[in-house]
Parts: sequence; structure tokens; C-alpha cells
Amino acid sequence: MGSRGAGGGADEEAPVPPKPSQQRYRPVEPHDGAVVQMESMESGASADTSTAPRRIKPSRNRSMDPKTQVTSSNGPSSGPHSDSKLELFGFDSLVNILGLKRSLVGYTHFFAMQETDPKLGTMMGVFVPCLQNILGIIYYIRFTWIVGMGGVWQSLVLCAFCGACTFLTGLSLSAIATNGAMKGGGPYYLIGRALGPEVGVSIGLCFFLGNAVAGAMYVLGAVETFLDAVPSAGFFQEKVTMIDNTVNGGSTTTISTPSLHDLQIYGVIVTILLCFIVFGGVKIINKVAPAFLMPVLFSILCIYIGVFSAPSPNSSKGITGLSMTTLRDNWSADYQRTNNAGVPDPNGSIYWDFNALLGLFFPAVTGIMAGSNRSASLKDTQRSIPIGTLNATLSTTAMYVLSVFLFGALATREELLTDRLLTATVAWPAPSVIYIGIILSTLGAALQSLTGAPRLLVAIANDDILPVLNYFKAYEGSEPHLATLFTSFICIGCVVIGNLDLITPTITMFFLLCYAGVNLSCFLLDLLDAPSWRPRWKLHHWSLSLIGALLCIVIMFMISWTFTVVSLALASLIYYYVSLKGKAGDWGDGFKSAYFQLALRSLRSLGANQVHPKNWYPIPLIFCRPWGRLPEDVPCHPKLADFANFMKKKGRGMSIFVSIIDGDYHESAEDAKTACRQLSAYIDYKRCEGVAEIIVAPSVSHGFRSIVQTMGLGNLKPNIVVMRYPEIWRHENLTQIPSTFVSIINDCITANKAVVTVKGLDEWPNEYQRQYGTIDLYWIVRDGGLMLLLSQLLLTKDSFESCKIQVFCIAEEDTEAEELKADVKNFLYDLRMQAEVIVVTMRSFEAHADGSRKDDPQEAYTSAQQRIRVYLSEMKEAAQREGRPLMEGGKQVMVNEQKVDKFLNTMLKLNATILKHSRMAAVVLVSLPAPPLNQPAYCYMEYMDLLIENVPRMLIVRGYRRDVVTLFT
Repeated sequence: MGSRGAGGGADEEAPVPPKPSQQRYRPVEPHDGAVVQMESMESGASADTSTAPRRIKPSRNRSMDPKTQVTSSNGPSSGPHSDSKLELFGFDSLVNILGLKRSLVGYTHFFAMQETDPKLGTMMGVFVPCLQNILGIIYYIRFTWIVGMGGVWQSLVLCAFCGACTFLTGLSLSAIATNGAMKGGGPYYLIGRALGPEVGVSIGLCFFLGNAVAGAMYVLGAVETFLDAVPSAGFFQEKVTMIDNTVNGGSTTTISTPSLHDLQIYGVIVTILLCFIVFGGVKIINKVAPAFLMPVLFSILCIYIGVFSAPSPNSSKGITGLSMTTLRDNWSADYQRTNNAGVPDPNGSIYWDFNALLGLFFPAVTGIMAGSNRSASLKDTQRSIPIGTLNATLSTTAMYVLSVFLFGALATREELLTDRLLTATVAWPAPSVIYIGIILSTLGAALQSLTGAPRLLVAIANDDILPVLNYFKAYEGSEPHLATLFTSFICIGCVVIGNLDLITPTITMFFLLCYAGVNLSCFLLDLLDAPSWRPRWKLHHWSLSLIGALLCIVIMFMISWTFTVVSLALASLIYYYVSLKGKAGDWGDGFKSAYFQLALRSLRSLGANQVHPKNWYPIPLIFCRPWGRLPEDVPCHPKLADFANFMKKKGRGMSIFVSIIDGDYHESAEDAKTACRQLSAYIDYKRCEGVAEIIVAPSVSHGFRSIVQTMGLGNLKPNIVVMRYPEIWRHENLTQIPSTFVSIINDCITANKAVVTVKGLDEWPNEYQRQYGTIDLYWIVRDGGLMLLLSQLLLTKDSFESCKIQVFCIAEEDTEAEELKADVKNFLYDLRMQAEVIVVTMRSFEAHADGSRKDDPQEAYTSAQQRIRVYLSEMKEAAQREGRPLMEGGKQVMVNEQKVDKFLNTMLKLNATILKHSRMAAVVLVSLPAPPLNQPAYCYMEYMDLLIENVPRMLIVRGYRRDVVTLFT
């Protein structure tokens, strides 16, 4: 944006504001309020004019002199924020609705679509689509047959059972749908955002298959109705003979039914024609779809008129009209065998019972998701979906219950079972009205299925969770041609089956699985009751959702346990495949909230008291400081995660990987976030259960001190600090390492944390490198049993399972050796630990240090003495020169050369003993001595270097003031 200088010159790159004057903020006066209005002042204006309040529109960009431009603390302001009266806060006023919408990442296009697309109300947007999908082929050509087979009272139970399932699902759907804005995908979007991507994709794909198969069911229903109305149109004619055992003498009746081959031929042709219409565009279908409902409602009205006016003069003897006698005769069930076409036959292959009728009837109550699928086209989603869905469910259920009584009192059982289109027979004024209504309604429902199923598949593909579905991706507003073609192939395959009664149980399983997912989603969200769970629909409770989910599962098993197992197995396979191959997606699902609340409850139950040794788990704090440089793309030593896994039994436990960045927090905060992401990726790559934390501090010592005090919560604080021994400190002349290393150990002792320092980390085996030999423990001081426990944890890993444990104890007198050995053996036996106990006396301890072996550490001992003397002499000279006491790292130190020699001699003897007994050991564990008080850190590093001399792999362990093993059960 161009700005005018003092001389009035203008930059012509942008339009000039209406008042081309230099702008500056007026100074803040002492009497101003807490919120100061920042007002521009025109040059030459009077004080009265400049102080008059003037409205500044946030949507207009104003020029400003670069010399007087104020920059927000959160970054440079641009656009409308440069003139905002709330510039002090770093963002524009909430009144600026456009700015608020722009701040919602990912919703810009969503709000734009809401403003431009035509909106639908509750009636045409939800109620009519739901009613059109619920009222279908089952009611016309199977409902009277169901009443005849199951009787009136079991048909009432059937309607109530299915109606309760869909009503409870509607309540759950209403609660979830009114908890925020919805995108495309319908139930897939709701379930996926509530139960996670894996569950959402698995149930969403099953729901897609259910819709695709439902399209085949509607096509077969239309074709079957057409062939029943026009028998001459069939290429094949099948004669079915039924034996009527209810009539004395066993009379027979011959009934003509459509041939399976006719159903297949016409079904494939109709499906292909519908696919061409779908390829033409969804706009045409949406315009025509409401017109399909009118013939349905008119045909139902004609059925009721015909029922109340029956019997007509031309009616068969089986149609008695509304009669209480007929109702009593049809009250009980009469289950019998039928052929594949549903015609009663004593030798038929299908035996019907209540469970089979349940599978046949349930598709007649599906379709309650039609409103949620149109959420983007609704004026008020929060109001329309609950009211429209539940009213459609209740009205259709009431219609089914009324129809049970009417059909049960209308005709005899024989007529109900043999007349496949009894609704057309009794309809007023002619059966052709029902035929037209059935064909139009089923074709309209088929069009809806063939239109909705591909868009559901595209919604799953566009979420980019499953890579194999990338072929079905489609841009917003474009037609999903490839997904439509795939859906058409599935529909044609089901049409080739040709048997309506075999297809409906499959649809039932997929829809019930989706309904169970919706109920479980609402149950989980309602039970957790997270702060974000605030649905506008208040008529919901977690118990109702749980009952609805259990009802769905029960219905699935009642219909067919075989189909149930197959559908659940299919959903489980998809879930497993998505878990392995799918991309991670964080949608804020309910499981994350459940994990959070479970963790909080578990943390509270643990309390803050000391953990009992039986319940003690190692929680290692892995200090990733490499004591040197690593490649830029390696955030941690590659073997640290391997070692962390070795400290866990069967992988149970948590590790905390921490690293410290030197510098100022405000300057290095973004670098810390990047490093944390890299470290988290490294942890996942190493398959280690743990979390990453990056700390910015002025120095490593200050950073670690903060970590050891604050990291963790309650009893989930880390109890072991694991770090690599700084073997390179002298070779690379890293003079700051001794003081840092000693500071870390002292901080761990003060904070009562155990310490495990790994020497030879570069040679530490991974999970595939098998080790042989022994695990040697040099048990010198009481450490709460930590060293023993670590050796047992190592034995649980494949790498060390072939090793044996040896425990070396130090006895001051020879007479105490046998007694000490017996005591240690009994102690290990009570601890259920198998180990060989070896006692080393002080006399043999001295002898090991006085030997003349080729690899004797005497030379290293002499070199360490010389280096310490040189270091101390330089320190003393510097102190005398500056006139101050001996200082190291800003702290006063005291030097007792006799103690220094004594400590060096002790380390020499211990190292000689280790080299004699544990030269072939797979790993050596030895107690970590505490740094002597007021001694230079350099001396302590020399002690440690002498201890690890010529030992390839060593764990230097220091326990803490707690027992980690117990003798008692």
C-alpha cells in the first residue's frame, strides 16, 4: 500500500486513500483510560479536530508513514490490522466477522458454500428425503407377506423393535449433528470424528457397500413389480406349485412368479440406465427427487382407501374386508417353508422364523441418515436434522403399526402369503396406481443410493487416510465419475444375484453396523462429557445411546450370526488395514478424550505416596545430550532408544527423551518445536514407547536442573536418568563436560533419582544381535536392588536371554567371605533371581592391583595422576595470580591430594578386579560413586575414566533411597 511522505509525494503502486494525509498516532495522555483509542492526526489540523473520535473501518486499508508505523509484539501488522484500535492486543476486533472466518483454518470454503448455495428447510431438506428412503419396496411387496407369516402380534413386536432401534439412533444422530458444523460424508464424518479415523473409515466403507447393495435392492424391487404387473414382458415364465394344507383334501394352487433370469436381465438394463442418469449430474436428480415422493404418498393413500372400501365385487374370497374374525385368525404366527421366491411350499428350501422376518423387514426402517447427508444444503443444521429425522422415524413407525392391524384384518392368511402384491389388489381405484407408485419410488430411491454412495466413497478418499482410495478422489464441486463407475459395478453384481430376500440381510448388517457406530459415538462423547461436547439437542443420554448400540448388535445376531460375523470381520479387516497402511489423522476423536480422562483417573489413583516395590516400573529419563556432535538429521544417539527398550519388561513402560538447546527461549522456541518433532519421529522409528521433550535453557546444567525438578506428574515422574558416558571429553578437549557431568549427577542425587550411565553405547546390541557370556554385577553399595532388577530386565530380551548373571560382592575380611556369600545367595533366592555369587576379599582386591599383566591399568593410573597434578597446579597458579580461592565453574573447591590419590587407587583396584573376572562378560554393571564434595569435577572425571579403562561395555548404576525389589509376594 502506498504512503505519502511529508512533501506530499505519492507512490502510485496502489490506490490512494480518500484522505491523503500523513498519519501518526497521537501521544498517550496521563488522563487516558485503560483502553486507549489510537487515532491518526492530520497535519495542520487543530487540536479539537484531531481529538474528535472517528470510526475506523477494519475492512479498509489505510496508509501509514513508515517512520511512525507501530509494529505489534506478535509480528508485523498488515492489512486491516495496521489501523485497528485493538492493535495492542495483536489481533482485530471480534466484530470483524470476515476476519473471524478467515482465522478458522479449513473452513473458508465451507462458509463460502453456505453463503452461495441455496438452502433447504426442515421439510424438504430432511423430512422428505428421510421419508422417501424409508418408504420403499419392502412396504409394498413384502409387508402383507410379513403380516401373514408372523401374525399380527409378532408383526407389531417387529415394528416396535426396529422402530426403537432407529429412534434411539436418531436421538444419538441428533446429538452429534448438533454439536458443530458438518462436512460431507454423513455418518462417516460423524463416526470418524467421534471414534477416530480407523473406526470411521471401516464403518464408512461398510456403509458405502450397504448403500451400493441397497441400490440393487431397489432396482430388483422395481423390476419385480413391473414383471408382476406385465407378465407378458418376461422372456421366461416360471410356474410354482403350492400345496394348501389348510383345506381338507389337500387342494393345490398354481402361481406364476417372475423368472430369476428375467429379474437379472431387466435389472442389469435398468441399472445401466440409472448409471447414465447419475453420470449426467446430481443437480437433475435433486430437482426431480422431491417429485418421486408424491406418487409414493398418493399410492399409500390409495391403499388405505382400498382397505377401508374392501371387499370390492371383483375381489377374491381371501379378501374379507376389515373383520375382527380375520384379525383373530391372523393374530398368531404361522411360520412355514417357502421357496426362494417366498411362495409357501412344504418342500421349500427356506424356513422362516422371527429372526428371518427381522432381517427381511429392517431395510424398511432404514434411511434416517438421508438428512445428515444433506447437511451442507440446510439452512439450520442444528434444528433441521433432529426434527426432520425423528419426525420421519416416528411417522413411518406409526404407519407400519397401523398397517399391521389393517392388513391383519383385511385378508386371510392364505391370501396374505400368496398374493405378492396384495396392496395393489386392494388399492383404489386400480392396481396400476400402486404399480406406478412402486416403480417410481424404487427408481427414485435407487437413484439416491447411486448418487449418495459414490459421494460417501469420495469423502473417505478425500480425507487421505487410506492411500488405496486415492483413485477415487474428486475436487469440490466435481462429479465423482470413477467412484460412480465402481458403485455401478457393485450394484450390477448384486442385481445378478436376483434374489431380493438374500440381498436384504446383507444391507441390514451394513446399516446396523453404521447405526451401532453412531450410537457408540454418542455414548462415548456423552459419557466423557468433554468441554467441547455441547450439543444443542438436549434429549440425549449416554444410557440411551448404549441401549441403542446394544440393540443394533442384538438385531444383527438375531438376523444371522453368520452375516454378523462376516460383516464384523470385514470391518475389523478394514480397521486393521487402515491401522497399518493408513495415514495418521488427528480429528479430536472421543478415544483421545477417553485416554486423557483414563490417564487422569489413573494418575489420581496412584496418588503422591511412595510406590510399592511390587508396583515399581522404570520410567527412564533419556538424556539425549550426545557429548559431542551428531549428524543434523539425527536428534539422538541411535542406540539410546535401543537401551531404553532393554529397560522395559515386554515393552511395558514409558520413556521420556529430553534434550537441551542452549540459548534464549524467545529466540529458540521455534527451533525447539522443530527439534521436538524430529525427536518424536525418531522415537516412533525406533518403536519405543515414549515422549519427546525439548528444553531451552542458558546452559545444559540449568536446563537439566529444571527438568529433574519439574518433569512428570505425581508418581509418573521419571525415576531413572539414563545418559551416555562422555568418553570423548578428553580426546576432543571439551573442557565444559566435567562440570556439566558432575552437576547432572549431583542434581539426580539431590532429586532422589537413580542414574544409569552407559559406557560403550556405540557397541550396545540391538534386538537382533544375540549375546553370550555373563552379566556381571559388582555390588558395592546398597542401591535398593536396582542393579539386580536391571540385570533381570536384560535377561527378558532376546539379545541377553542366553547369558547368566554373576554377582560380585566385596568383603573387607577373609573370614566374612563365606558368611557374606551365604547371605547374598539367600537374598537372591527370596527375590526369585538366579545368579552365581562370587565374593572378592580386600586381600585379593589388593593383589589384582599389584599384578604385572600386559594390560594392567597401572599406566592409566600414572597418567591420571600426572594430569590431575598439572590441572591442580594451573588452578592454584590462577588463584594466586588473581588473589582468590580455588574456583571451578564459579564454585569454590578444596583439594586434598591424599584423598585424590586414595580415590584413584580405589578405582585402579576395582578396574583390575573387573578386568580379571569379567573380561568375557557381555555387560558389566558397577555402582556409581557420588562425586566427592568440594572436589574439582576434573578429578571426578579422571576417577571415572580409570574405572572404565579397557572395559568395552559397562553400566554404571546408582540407585536411590527406595527399594525397587521386594522379598514378599
